[in-house]
Amino acid sequence: MYDDQLLDRDPQTALAEFKAGPFSGRAEVRVTPVGILAIGALMTGVLLSTALVVWASTSVGRARASRR
Repeated sequence: MYDDQLLDRDPQTALAEFKAGPFSGRAEVRVTPVGILAIGALMTGVLLSTALVVWASTSVGRARASRR
């Protein structure tokens, strides 16, 4: 294998199972370290863009409040 963790292509797996009364669920995921970085970058972009949307949508209210 490689010495560098980022170049390691072995997938990592996670399994989650739950049961609540008559309902049950199971989810399994396999992802490589590079995939984890991609998911992290995607989530960072989503969170930053959400913050900008909230700021832009409340800026009109802030502008009206400052005029009073």
